[in-house]
Amino acid sequence: MDALCKALAIPRATYYRQQHHRDDDIGLLPRKSPKNALSEDERQQVLDLLHSERFVDKTPYETFNTLMDNGEYYCSTRTMYRVLEEQGETSDRRSQRNHRDAVKPELIATKPNEVWSWDITKLRSFEKWTYFYLYVIIDIYSRYVVGWLIADSESKDIARQLIQKAALKQGIQRYQLTLHSDNGPSMKSHTVSKLLDNLGITKTHNRPYVSDDNPFSESQFKTLKYCPEFPGQFTDINEAEKFCQKFFSWYNKNHYHSGIAWLTPGSVHYGHANNILAKRYQTLLKAYLKNPIRFNNKPPKLKQLSPAVYINPPRAIQVSLENFKNNDGQQKNILAG
Repeated sequence: MDALCKALAIPRATYYRQQHHRDDDIGLLPRKSPKNALSEDERQQVLDLLHSERFVDKTPYETFNTLMDNGEYYCSTRTMYRVLEEQGETSDRRSQRNHRDAVKPELIATKPNEVWSWDITKLRSFEKWTYFYLYVIIDIYSRYVVGWLIADSESKDIARQLIQKAALKQGIQRYQLTLHSDNGPSMKSHTVSKLLDNLGITKTHNRPYVSDDNPFSESQFKTLKYCPEFPGQFTDINEAEKFCQKFFSWYNKNHYHSGIAWLTPGSVHYGHANNILAKRYQTLLKAYLKNPIRFNNKPPKLKQLSPAVYINPPRAIQVSLENFKNNDGQQKNILAG
């Protein structure tokens, strides 16, 4: 064999490789379908469901958990993505932005009403150079919007009224709450600072010109401005207020949030999360007992909310979370952003 390969001036490895692949059909055999794969009829049923008016604007995660809350199970979220990928329907419609890494304030919330984040965003008017200013306060643990209002200007007095009203509505006690914001003039004003001192609320701020220090408010504004119903521009402040009333009602009561185990902010804020997660687990367990092979013979696990939510966790906690993901292979919804 060595003499033959030498005479033909080819490596022995090439000769043996060609011997193993003489049959042109080898490598072209169709891949066997897994035992737990959906049938063609089931895949079409899932695709029709994702294309339905009810779920056409929802992600597979939102679709899956909505069906789970109704006691229905068709397939896993990953299978829904595979079905959509076959149709070329998995691309992101939104513009993405890369954020730079930096040292930022370190805050932690282990339950609702421990850390709030607030910010102001502009809503465009049809009139040139005219904007409406939307003030929003969000609880970082539950993602629940505890207060909002819209005005035709940015004002420290308006901000003071909003914060005071939200604190009274949520029954905030002295030294219970930390309020985080950026370095805008209303946020750093003496009027707001004096109110927070009187209410016993601790205040923290971003680094200048770094929006990543306030990820929860920025993320919430992105959800607002990229929702399908967002018009982009408003005729007047009344139209903008009507839209915000509808949006924040949906956001608090019906929006399945990826950062809180695909629960709604209202259910987490008011203590209904564990009951909902237990109901979902029972639905999955029934489906598993009916057809274990669909779950690769692995029983489902009961999902739980993260024990803590951070704005920029300390370095020691970051290392601990990285080790946890490497050892366990599961990603917890602990970090924000």
